[in-house]
Amino acid sequence: MNANLRRNWLLQGIASVGDCGLFFVAVLGALPKSLRHWRETCRQVWFVGAMSLVIVMTCGLFVGMVLALQLYYTLSIFGGTAALGTVVALSLFRELGPVVTALLVAGRAGTAVTAEIGLMRATDQLDAMSMMAVDPLAYVASPRFLAGVIAMPLLACVFNAMGIFGGHLVGVTWLGLDNGTFWGNMTSTVDLHKDILDGLYKSIVFGGVVSLIAVFQGYTAPPTSEGVAYSTTRTVVFSSIVILAFDFVMTAFMT
Repeated sequence: MNANLRRNWLLQGIASVGDCGLFFVAVLGALPKSLRHWRETCRQVWFVGAMSLVIVMTCGLFVGMVLALQLYYTLSIFGGTAALGTVVALSLFRELGPVVTALLVAGRAGTAVTAEIGLMRATDQLDAMSMMAVDPLAYVASPRFLAGVIAMPLLACVFNAMGIFGGHLVGVTWLGLDNGTFWGNMTSTVDLHKDILDGLYKSIVFGGVVSLIAVFQGYTAPPTSEGVAYSTTRTVVFSSIVILAFDFVMTAFMT
């Protein structure tokens, strides 16, 4: 790869980040207008939240079961199986709940949002809205962004609850750990602010990031079928990278 090509890629990357930042400011500016279209916002919350429940609940259950199974045998080496409930809960609340839920939502709802807005762009629906004095940012972009911010922490709570249920299922029902020990150690160790609320703060940020990337990629998608498909792929890739990067930064500040 020659120096000119690397420089062009670097400049394109910086320009894309700048465009996304300006788009984010525009979406925030359109939020007051989008309140007039509250039905559209509710419809998007339903689409992002309720329609993702099955996959979030299923994955949360299996993640909790796998966590309990792996941790039980690891803790048994040190004679610490009594801490199984605590370790499962902390792993879910602090890291796995917010991160895995965001990745699932990016894969299911984020790609759908990008494809929907990209098709609107390709079929000139966004231009038609502007001609009819309807602001596309207020009617299309802001409700979808707001829906992600609202739905993501709720989905993370569901994921955590199902994960703890899966951990209890394996630890108590299958491996024979005492039920009182499982719940007692968990409730006495998990801190509301440091563990649960910090995880919810992460989910809110991840919800905004995933929604912004999905809407931005759809809004700027080339008006062709290949362009929409390419933008949809970029939504998943960029969302995954940014979620993990933000998770590292936020964890460093919260620890």
